[in-house]
Amino acid sequence: MAGGMTSRTFKVASYNIRKAIGTDRRRKPERIIEVLNELDADIIALQEADRRFGPRHALLPEWLLEMHSAYRAVPLPTRIESMGWHGNALLVHGDRPATSSDVLHLPCLEPRGAVTAAFDIASIRLRVVGMHLDLSGLWRRRQAAAVVHQVDQWQDHDPAGATILMGDLNEWSARRGCLADFMRHYELAPSGRSYHATRQVAALDRIMWQGALELVETGVHLTPLSRRASDHLPIWATFEAKA
Repeated sequence: MAGGMTSRTFKVASYNIRKAIGTDRRRKPERIIEVLNELDADIIALQEADRRFGPRHALLPEWLLEMHSAYRAVPLPTRIESMGWHGNALLVHGDRPATSSDVLHLPCLEPRGAVTAAFDIASIRLRVVGMHLDLSGLWRRRQAAAVVHQVDQWQDHDPAGATILMGDLNEWSARRGCLADFMRHYELAPSGRSYHATRQVAALDRIMWQGALELVETGVHLTPLSRRASDHLPIWATFEAKA
């Protein structure tokens, strides 16, 4: 599927890589990259992609991605040692630079943020947001409101565009809390339960969209490798641009 961004159909995915620590408690960045290659998506939102303390070094440095995959991190105005912002990063497959990218500051009790990039797909401008929301339900709802407000401002300037939100929402309820807040504005891809990788009990990871897109297919990427690489399974969705 990767490479489909030149046509109307493309694949996105979201993956909490847990700082590359697998269910065997071993840190193996190369194993995460193998899962990314299995996914074969055009755009991937990563969570927990940087170390939490100190310089916050990237767990998947540029040289490692170049050596083992066709993925590249979307450049962001953050620390040069990091690949993302508060652990959030966006990857693109191959030489498909984003037309713009930035970070979003979210209201938070503990450090949280979101990252965003824009892409031209067919005749539409696609805005992608990757995020990892708080463990507190109150702060998750505040963060959801901040994301929705920011995207509304973008949509006011480009009403013909489309937006995809992806990430680990940390929302255990099926239709309440921040998920209900998002669903007042976005369609929800029924990807399935992604946590825990060894026993799928909750759909903490979500993909949502609005605008000139049609959902083609969606699911959880469940393979022997993905069950070991992180405590979350990747989720994915294939869309077709309608414009």
